[in-house]
Amino acid sequence: MNLPFSRTVLTAMLGVGLLSTGTSCVSSKKYKALQAQYSDLTSARDQLQAQKTALEQQSAQTEEALKASLQSKNQQVSQLNSSLGATQEDLKAKEARIAEMQRILDQKDAAVKALRQKVGDALLGFNANDLTVNVKNGKVYVSLSEQLLFKSGSTKVDPKGVDALGKLAEALKGNQDVNVLVEGHTDNVPIARIAGMKDNWDLSVLRATEITRILTQAGLPSTQVTPSGRSQYSPVAANDNPTNKALNRRTEIILTPKLDELFQILEAN
Repeated sequence: MNLPFSRTVLTAMLGVGLLSTGTSCVSSKKYKALQAQYSDLTSARDQLQAQKTALEQQSAQTEEALKASLQSKNQQVSQLNSSLGATQEDLKAKEARIAEMQRILDQKDAAVKALRQKVGDALLGFNANDLTVNVKNGKVYVSLSEQLLFKSGSTKVDPKGVDALGKLAEALKGNQDVNVLVEGHTDNVPIARIAGMKDNWDLSVLRATEITRILTQAGLPSTQVTPSGRSQYSPVAANDNPTNKALNRRTEIILTPKLDELFQILEAN
């Protein structure tokens, strides 16, 4: 594009030179036309040069803007990669903690099943109506009827009840990882006023305390066994007939494996 322009300018300049050396050979009209053409071409050249300079400046500005944008994008990508790496590490740590908690829970479930089997085997000879062993909410429930343990309104355990409690204590001996909760329960019939007892609260608590005493005397550590009384307020059946009331007059010995490891993990998080 620049070559024809240069030739045109050169031709015009030569023409002017010829005019200057030999004006006699060129008419005044042609001379003026050549001068006008030269002026137009010079103006066009200047305009093109200005456009070229403007385009070069615009190109430089665009290039700088692109470089700045690319640098910003690279920084964002680097920050995102760093954030993603931290998130992945955090996720791995959480997955490891979850896996550890699941391992402990699986161990606890296995321990509960083994404990239920051991206790069930130890108490196998007793009437199913008087004594049951079940697993509920991750705990082993040993439910003993009033008929097995006590005479009506009494807190003194019968010999057959003492036998059952002795066998239970023997099955639990040496197992320090099990908490033993003794819960006394009654029906809703008010007890007769007896020395030391005002109501079913007293009856349920005193029965639980007596059973706790027998278990500890049979070898369980005192720190492992806790007595409590629920009176009539946690029935297993409606207190609407003699059969259901008999079901509610019971003692439940609740065996709970300790979860110290799991609690430590939860507290750490």
